[in-house]
Amino acid sequence: MTSVHGVTPSAPGRESGPRRPVEPPAKPMSWAMLSRAMAVPLILGLVCFLPALIAAQPGSGVRDTAYWLQLVLTCYSGARLATMVLSTRRRLLQGVFWMFVYIAMGVAPFAQAVIGQTPTPMVGPRSDLVTAIALVLVGCAAFDLGALLASRRPLRRRAGARGSGGPATAHPVRLRLLVLVAFAASGYYVLKLGGPAVFFSSRQEISASVAESGVVSGGSNVGSAFLKGFGTVPALLALLFYTRRLVTSRRARRSPSTVLVWFALLVVNLVVNNPVSNARYWFLTVLVSLLFTAFPASAAMYRSVLAMGVIGALVLFPYADRFRYDDNGYRPVQSSSVFEPLATKDYDQTVMFANTISWVDTRGHTYGRQLAGSAFFFVPRAVWSGKPEDTGVRVGQWMGMNMTNLSAPLWTELWVDFGAPGMIGGFAVIGYAAARTDRRYARAVSRDGPGSGSVLAVAAPLIAGYTFILLRGPLLQAAGKLAIAALCLALVTSFRDRNGQRSH
Repeated sequence: MTSVHGVTPSAPGRESGPRRPVEPPAKPMSWAMLSRAMAVPLILGLVCFLPALIAAQPGSGVRDTAYWLQLVLTCYSGARLATMVLSTRRRLLQGVFWMFVYIAMGVAPFAQAVIGQTPTPMVGPRSDLVTAIALVLVGCAAFDLGALLASRRPLRRRAGARGSGGPATAHPVRLRLLVLVAFAASGYYVLKLGGPAVFFSSRQEISASVAESGVVSGGSNVGSAFLKGFGTVPALLALLFYTRRLVTSRRARRSPSTVLVWFALLVVNLVVNNPVSNARYWFLTVLVSLLFTAFPASAAMYRSVLAMGVIGALVLFPYADRFRYDDNGYRPVQSSSVFEPLATKDYDQTVMFANTISWVDTRGHTYGRQLAGSAFFFVPRAVWSGKPEDTGVRVGQWMGMNMTNLSAPLWTELWVDFGAPGMIGGFAVIGYAAARTDRRYARAVSRDGPGSGSVLAVAAPLIAGYTFILLRGPLLQAAGKLAIAALCLALVTSFRDRNGQRSH
């Protein structure tokens, strides 16, 4: 018996007295409570504290229109990134987009504006830099508009719909075929370059080995692009599919053959996709796609990637080119401030956009020619004599640069071909597609999704990781691996309804 006041009466023969009411067990802290607790410091940190800390750095930068526009862009992208981190939904593509914009188009160029240095010289007038920053802002707004339009349109549930196939799943037999292709292509890649040891030396040694392999001829890089692409992409995709199976299927985890194949693919990827022999952006793709595939339903992992990605990009990324050259060619970064490497290394996207605007002013728009060169990247220059070069290379040659491996961010690629209207429309379409893909991915990894064989549950993390490369550009360099990934996904994809019947 319990009294009205919640005090249990004592048993006969015992001294009666008030007792404390039994407290209910403490509930674990939900993410909603945690997100509310971290919302204010996260937004203040990204939007206010970090920009203010950069603005307080000593430097010779001029505080003109370009400076204030860059500050607005930094705060705007920081607010949008904070929204992605605090969102109750995992928005992979949109989150990575805003992380790139905040770092490469926001914080880093703002540090350059304050310090008064840029990784690449600006050859045009200051007004072109103002135009470039303003166009980046407009492109970001167009991306947001496209994402907003996508959120207003409901998703159609294809699975079980009459007259339509089910969700895209990996066909078991063709997935095994992809594994065989991955082992064969990566094995050929390793043997062609002289064995596994060269993959743990430096990227300079890799480039030399590719040149000696005979796949580069007549000034065309198509052969080397196919060698590297087929040597790395199928192995990564096969690993992602098998990781997905192990994470979501208890039966797969109890299958010795499945676990053995996964370990073999892991070893292959440690050789061909390690950070020593690959560009930093590609290894970032490998890391992000693997994390999102291994933890598909983890809100903590999603938010950790976005939050820690900012710290890693600002602190570690400028120093992560240690393996680009051998010991004789490597020059360590000498800096007195943590923000100085942002002004002197890597992040040349905004200043290259300004240089591209100057180049277009003298040459005119190309009206789709540059994008056509990226779409038909596989055509050798011996067949297409007038095949366009990388946009970054063309602008670098016009600038008189000796080193023309320069970035050409997606804003630049769209601007070169189609001007401001094409750039705005392009980013609106990209924002719409990214938001729709994020929503379909959330459905694919849910409990009522297509299960361990879901193609979208693997493709979306891969695209999210590759977004860094697509946004950084040039597109001609990024098109090869993207096309190979599309071929691999087409190889394994099958559409089945709820009864397991294949749709034709």
